[in-house]
Order: sequence, then structure tokens, then C-alpha cells
Amino acid sequence: MEIKGIVAVVTGGASGLGRATAEKLVATGARVVIADLAPNGEEVAREIGGGTRFVAADVTNTEQMDAVFDVAQELGTLRAVVHCAGRGGPIRVVDREGNPGSLEVYETVVRINLIGSFNVLRLGAARMAKNEPVEGERGVVIMTASVAAFEGQIGQIPYASAKAGIVGMTIVAARDLASHQIRVCTIAPGTFDTPILERVKEDVREALAAAVPHPRRLGRPSEFALLAEQIIANPMLNGETIRIDGAIRMPPR
Repeated sequence: MEIKGIVAVVTGGASGLGRATAEKLVATGARVVIADLAPNGEEVAREIGGGTRFVAADVTNTEQMDAVFDVAQELGTLRAVVHCAGRGGPIRVVDREGNPGSLEVYETVVRINLIGSFNVLRLGAARMAKNEPVEGERGVVIMTASVAAFEGQIGQIPYASAKAGIVGMTIVAARDLASHQIRVCTIAPGTFDTPILERVKEDVREALAAAVPHPRRLGRPSEFALLAEQIIANPMLNGETIRIDGAIRMPPR
């Protein structure tokens, strides 16, 4: 798909992987709507430029996400959705005192990461299904999983569950939406240098970077964005979860 001239929605676009993706798509000629709950979302949209719009939205809220897609369609034809929004929430099945892990935390993390992904997928795809096809395509949706979907670490059970659910959703959604000429792929990043890791002590960051076989460093958000761009551009990428992790395989802890 030709990116120049399309409209794209990027959730979680005010920081980290989402912001890098929004910047990349704008630089490639797309018009972008950022959906996020960050208080600096308007400022980020201005910094990115290119007519980027910001809409405050919770990805699990249908009305708020419909408002995001309404703004996108005001700008032109929605052809791409890159869903980066999500959150963690460490719990253990049984804690050190022998108490059961928090069901509330588990439900919250799964709701935001997995239910939110389905909500964005279904609402975005419904808009794209009404598009006129261009070279046999109406649109593409990219979701974000994690290497935790495959090698979740101790304490990551809600996050790993949700991300594994996204991986499982990908091929089914791609087959489901094939009749509408809409592609679906998922990116599963490893350890990336995002604002979340800025809160981690430097020695921990260095250990995380050293665990990556090659290149021996944290991933850069721009590299995630490059892969998102390539998925949108390449019509044969469909139904696939692509790891972008420098060949890392996560240990138990």
C-alpha cells in the first residue's frame, strides 16, 4: 500500500513506540490521528507536525474510539491503524506470603491490552471495510504483542496472557477480514528503549541490553516504526506476528 496520502490512526501515539510510528508515517506522507490518554497529547501532535491530530481516548471505550475514527475520516480515507496502546501490571499467581495474586490487576491488564486490541481492531476494520479498494486493498491493522507472549517472565502473567491473546487473534482476524481486503499483522517487540524503561535503574537497563544477542543494545522505537511502515507497504505481509527482538529469548526472571 502506498503510504503517501493515506490517513492512519496510531493508538498510544503520544510516547514510545506509538510516537515513533506516528512520526515515521507523517514523514512518509500520511496524515495521522493519535489516540492516547497522555495529558501532553496535543503538544506531541504539534511537535510531530504534518497536520497530526490528537484525540483523548481509552482504547477499551467504544464511544471514545469511534470519535477517534470520526476525526480520521474527516482528514481523508482511513487506510491504516497501528495499535500500540497498552500497559503492564506485575503480579504473581501466589505471592511470597502465600496469598493468591490480584484478580483485579489481572482483569485490568487483560482488559486494556487484549480487549482494547479487539475493540480497536473491530472498529477500525469496520471503517476500512467501506473504503474503495486501491490495488486490491482497503486497509491494514497492525497490533502490538510482545516477546512476553512466548516467554513471559515470572510476575508477567496478566501481560503475557494478554499479549499471547493478541498473537492468537492475528491469523484469525486476517482470515476473517480477507473478504474485506483488509490485512492484519502483529509486531512482537523485545526490550525497547521506551519511557517505561527510563524509570529503571541504569544497571538494570545495561543488563537488559546485554541480554540481547545482536545488536547488543535495547531496541529503538524508530526500528519498531520502520517495521510498521514496511508492513503497511508490503501487501503480502498478512496474518503474521513478527518478532523484533535482536534474537533475545527471555529467561524465567
